[in-house]
Order: sequence, then structure tokens, then C-alpha cells
Amino acid sequence: MTTERINPAELSPPTGFSHAVTTTGSRVIYLAGQTALDTEGKIVGSTLPGQFERALTNLLTALRAAGGTPTDLARVTVYTTDVADYRAHAPELGRIWRKLAGPEYPAMAVLGVVRLWDTQALVELDGVAVLP
Repeated sequence: MTTERINPAELSPPTGFSHAVTTTGSRVIYLAGQTALDTEGKIVGSTLPGQFERALTNLLTALRAAGGTPTDLARVTVYTTDVADYRAHAPELGRIWRKLAGPEYPAMAVLGVVRLWDTQALVELDGVAVLP
């Protein structure tokens, strides 16, 4: 697979995302939304960064089980119940991303939602990956 991250100079510099991602490959993986559920099906963590780390870990676990790696991610959508809290923790969330997924970012969007499936969940991530 080849992945090219495109960040035109005419757009604001991206922080924590890429403006566009092109991929070539033969296998597409659609990753279901992941929250901070543990193996018992219970939400762990009471803070957005704590839940973000677990949700991203869960997303990457599903991706690896399907044969992919973080660099194969073409798109990730983040759903949060508190966009202001997400923005306030953005530097920490970026550090968590780089620790777990590496320095490259896919095309991303953050959406504010009224609530998630599990009422204790503060954040959910889903994604699309393209493999060779």
C-alpha cells in the first residue's frame, strides 16, 4: 500500500490530522466505533484523555487483528460528548496518539455528540484503513 498525506500550504497547518490522504491498496478495513470498554464490557477511565487512550488502544487492537497497522489508517472520526474538553486536552491527546499510533495522522474529524451508546463514554473512535 502507498499512503500520501496531503497538506496544502493554502490551508491552515494541520495539528493532529492530515487535510487529505490518498491510498492505493487492495484491502479496505472498516473499523467499528470503539469506546473505553475493557474486556468485561465496562467503561474504564473517568477523564477524556484516559478514555481516549483506551478507545484508541481498542481501535488499534481491532486494526491489528485484521492485519493492519496504524500507518494503514486513512480516516478516523472522533465522537466526543464535550468538544471544549477535547480541545482543552488536545496536546495530551496528541501525545497519546503519537505514543500508540506513531507520528503520522490520517484524515480526521472531531464531532460533538449529545451522548454515546454507553452513557459513561466520553469519546468514541471509528476508522477506515487500506492495506496492500
